[in-house]
Amino acid sequence: MSKEIEKLQEIVDQHDNIVFFGGAGVSTESGIPDFRSQDGLYNQQYDYPPETILSHTFFMKKPEEFYRFYRNKMLCDTAKPNAAHKKLAEMEQAGKLKAVITQNIDNLHQMAGSKKVLELHGSVYRNYCMRCGKFYDFAHILHSTGVPRCECGGIIKPDVVLYEEGLDSDTISESVRAISEAQVLIIGGTSLAVYPAAGLIDYFHGDSLVVINMAPTPRDRSADLLIKEPIGQVLGQIRV
Repeated sequence: MSKEIEKLQEIVDQHDNIVFFGGAGVSTESGIPDFRSQDGLYNQQYDYPPETILSHTFFMKKPEEFYRFYRNKMLCDTAKPNAAHKKLAEMEQAGKLKAVITQNIDNLHQMAGSKKVLELHGSVYRNYCMRCGKFYDFAHILHSTGVPRCECGGIIKPDVVLYEEGLDSDTISESVRAISEAQVLIIGGTSLAVYPAAGLIDYFHGDSLVVINMAPTPRDRSADLLIKEPIGQVLGQIRV
């Protein structure tokens, strides 16, 4: 165990109000590509850039093209929770972790057993008719073709926050409260480049700020502990 991980172990041992704030890097070890790495979605070639396809305007204008990309690149039913997801669920069960705040939409935290998960950008496991509001599950969208439509004829939209759309105000409020009350904030697997989500870190005024990320982040300088290793490998070594 490295000195950094020993220090993290001390922090976990000494506190019982820990909040985790995570991004795409938490799920890459489960085989889900992130957006900004060399192999991420932003560096793959399509007729339109991913950030254009994943915008509200594009969804409304070209829903068939949106769904072709969405099914191909955003729906992954083979991914399983990795060591990071499992350890965070274990920490919650032990009364150490009070909330997981995630920018991910893949449901892996819940699959690992986490109960208090605040999904800033929604989830691919929830889909709703834009006309009547009827709920449709992950499998319905995965196995549909073209533009999925409700029984009422309305277009079904994933409950994910597209570009140009605002974050859910209740989720934001809960996240602010959790971060502002936390003794320890662990930031993991995120470049902290996406706002307004990344701005939530400003509400932390606790004892220890921990950053676990392979690439540099804007919070590295203010971190009490900085670990530049894969998050699953790091958290997998922590004893709860």
